[in-house]
Amino acid sequence: MPVSRYMGESNARYYTSRDPLGAAGDFTTAPEISQMFGEMVGLWLTDLWVRAGKPDCAYVELGPGRGTLAKDALRAMASQGLTPQVHLVEGSEALREIQGGTLADAQFHASMDTVPADVPLLVVGNEFLDALPIRQLVNTPQGWRERMVALDGEDFVFSAGPNPMDEVLPQDRRSQPHGTIVETCPAAAALFGDLASRLAQQGGAALLIDYGYLEPRSGETLQAIRHHEKVGVFDAPGDMDLTAHVDFSVLAEIARHKSLSTNAATQGAWLTALGMGARAQALARRSPDHVQALSDAFQRLTAEDEMGELFKVLAVYAPDWPEGAGFG
Repeated sequence: MPVSRYMGESNARYYTSRDPLGAAGDFTTAPEISQMFGEMVGLWLTDLWVRAGKPDCAYVELGPGRGTLAKDALRAMASQGLTPQVHLVEGSEALREIQGGTLADAQFHASMDTVPADVPLLVVGNEFLDALPIRQLVNTPQGWRERMVALDGEDFVFSAGPNPMDEVLPQDRRSQPHGTIVETCPAAAALFGDLASRLAQQGGAALLIDYGYLEPRSGETLQAIRHHEKVGVFDAPGDMDLTAHVDFSVLAEIARHKSLSTNAATQGAWLTALGMGARAQALARRSPDHVQALSDAFQRLTAEDEMGELFKVLAVYAPDWPEGAGFG
């Protein structure tokens, strides 16, 4: 089977059967590290909303985890007078139950298709795109082939498919050494294309935060996480989190084709520019016993050797909407 099918089927079972977050799960996301992350997102959206003229709008979150980011962001929004409709795009019943307990007034959707079409959208996706199934192409002596997952006895192994795939790659990316792997994510491109069309028609903005890269690159990034440790991608299909780095350059290009404007930055630079350092200091003055925890959280979210450089932020704006803060 193609890598995309293996990843898709494994993650479908994984995410629909459990709460993967926190110490008892497999990984921890930025909103679970500190309330400051969600607050910065909420204040960023609020500033944009004010400069757009304070229209009626809907807050939409893709893959909202436990609802922690939404809770913190909405609290920050409400402090400045923004109380939007809340719509959560979530396919996991296990996570919907947790989100419903956190956000009593939220409306749930299996996809963007049923999200309201009559108001501007304020869309947030944090560590959502990385779990969408990727396609891998590998350059072999016979040319580019799709990378497949096959059985060797009772073990899964990678192999090269039989069909030529050279035409899938742009001409300027074909002349790379044998063994080179190029990843694409048709699922992310399709979802983002639909989202961009909605923004172009309805107005609003989207904020996408994930680990990835801002310029096209080659190389394998598929990885598996279980119990907060990296494991082999074939170790426990359906019982581990499979992810890959997001190519934000592709998404930005799709946005431009829809006549949308974009900004991009590293997570650390963006959070620092928004004033997270000052927020950490204010919380520390209010709660002296938590000074070290707040400092640790700030470092983990912004430092180059932690999440600050690896994670990127892409902001997308509808025509006639202002651009957001924090991008220099």
